[in-house]
Amino acid sequence: MNKVILIGNLASDPEAFETQSGIARSTFRLAVQRKYQNAEGRRDADFLTIVAWRGTADFCNSYLVKGRKVAVEGSIQVRSYDAQDGTKRWVTEIIADSVEALGRARSEDPGPEEPPARPGDSGQFEEVDDEELPFN
Repeated sequence: MNKVILIGNLASDPEAFETQSGIARSTFRLAVQRKYQNAEGRRDADFLTIVAWRGTADFCNSYLVKGRKVAVEGSIQVRSYDAQDGTKRWVTEIIADSVEALGRARSEDPGPEEPPARPGDSGQFEEVDDEELPFN
């Protein structure tokens, strides 16, 4: 089984692309903190490349901005290509099946309007400090 669930903050604004056949794609970097602190007492972060397609890409391109906290559910994909210098390069990406906005961007700018609520969702989120979560 290849399944990934991540919660982190966007390290970059989403980059919108469209294939020649008109399929929407969105790519962004997600900063995900590690569980344990390093020797200096800080928690390092991993910066992962997220790729979303079609409606999920449209959502990302419309509502997400750098600094926004999101949850991503998807799978890991590893691919390779031949670089211009003739060496083989490997790329690891997370292919998003779903992306959900969890909070506002970390900036003074309120950012774009809030995403539409899902059916049965009140649209109200209670702010929770990551340190209080039992699975950190």
